[in-house]
Amino acid sequence: MSEAASTRVALAKSTTSRKTTRRHPTSTSGSTALLPSLAPLLHEWVPRQRWFAGKGQTVTGFSLVAATEILPLDAAGTGPGLLHLLVRVHQPSGRPAPSQGDCYQLLLGVRTTLPPRLAGARIGVVTEGPLAGRTLYEGLHDPRVADLLLERFRNPGSLGPLRFDRAEPIPPGLTPRVLDTEQSNSSLVYGDSFILKIFRRVFPGTNPDLELPLALGREGCGRVPAPVAWFEATTGPEPLTLGVLQPFLRGAQDGWQLALAALTEGRDFTDEAHALGRATAEVHTALAAALPTPPLAHDRTRGLVAGMVERLEAAAQAVPALVPYVPGLRAAFDSVTELGETGHGWAAQRVHGDLHLGQTLRGDDGFWSLIDFEGEPAKPLPERRSPQPTVRDVAGMLRSFDYAARSHHPWNPEWAARCRAAYCEGYASVAGTDPRREPEWLRAHETDKAVYEVLYEARHRPDWLPVPMAAIQRLAAAPA
Repeated sequence: MSEAASTRVALAKSTTSRKTTRRHPTSTSGSTALLPSLAPLLHEWVPRQRWFAGKGQTVTGFSLVAATEILPLDAAGTGPGLLHLLVRVHQPSGRPAPSQGDCYQLLLGVRTTLPPRLAGARIGVVTEGPLAGRTLYEGLHDPRVADLLLERFRNPGSLGPLRFDRAEPIPPGLTPRVLDTEQSNSSLVYGDSFILKIFRRVFPGTNPDLELPLALGREGCGRVPAPVAWFEATTGPEPLTLGVLQPFLRGAQDGWQLALAALTEGRDFTDEAHALGRATAEVHTALAAALPTPPLAHDRTRGLVAGMVERLEAAAQAVPALVPYVPGLRAAFDSVTELGETGHGWAAQRVHGDLHLGQTLRGDDGFWSLIDFEGEPAKPLPERRSPQPTVRDVAGMLRSFDYAARSHHPWNPEWAARCRAAYCEGYASVAGTDPRREPEWLRAHETDKAVYEVLYEARHRPDWLPVPMAAIQRLAAAPA
């Protein structure tokens, strides 16, 4: 038996499922040899990755959810192999034991010898187990591996627990390249035609970044690139969305960079803001047509407000500068509760969930698109998939205009005020209702967003803390 063949046999033996009687020759939900042999390398490599959400806490161990040998090593051992892993990363937690760790998707290349062009992707040499002596590396950086993923989409079907689907034909021969700009996920661009987003931390249930663009595509909404293909894992009652292939918008520029350029050049941005408001309302209208729109009952309103208050109190404990403003900020939340108690109701529907200038793209023709419907990655998936008031998205964009103005020196508050007004006017021209007609909800959501920003900046970018603190001062002083 060749070395490569014996490795495949050992891998198959080491990845026999413990949790189900169903057997996949290339998949697993348990391991006796594979994961322990990789763990020393993963302990060093995983915490250093930008997409790892558990920074600041010790990794205490790993457990294997599934392993799939997408591409076996060739018989000569000269070509790459591709190992797809779903791994739980265990860390200390305040949650009741036994605490499950976050599940991460790893696409690991395996080679006998790593070529120099892949030196930057190297993870290390495996010293024991079925892959002993092989070099492990980040597979997405290998063009041959990236080509293989595209072929899986071109010829959809199942491979162990992995299922590849597509909505339209995909041409062959597209050159892949890795984007280095993402934080919580990883992306490959194929030619100038498609972009593949790989979700790193995955959860049971359909990811909104697949669910919502598919729904919008069915409604004929052209503001969001419709998924061309996607893949999922079936390791439990609900699928785990692993990646989505969408059209790549050539020549498009993101709204954040365009806003900063306008500030630098002293240009007005109100036309762009008005057009963005229209685009947002078109997406909201299509989402309301495609998916349920339950009324926001009083108990649900109380729950949303309670969450806002809880986040405010936690942030105030972590950031003392927030403490003097807590009473004024609480008033923003209390006003919503008081309205709800008088019988006032609101509509709820699926929304973007994390809308800001960086989640928008403007084409050469001036057409605005909305992207990245994943929602806030730190929040549980059921929360991200729950219907919300549309003002949540509006508030996120209003805060983004404020951020852009505050990021520029000297600060230009009038620029932000004009953009905020133009955005709401553009929104109203399509939706028929100006978001400013619900000042209590809008202020509450802006406050909640600003509180989140304060906590984030205090932890990660202290020099930026004055940006959200300026909004905190304004919102705390606003009339109830």
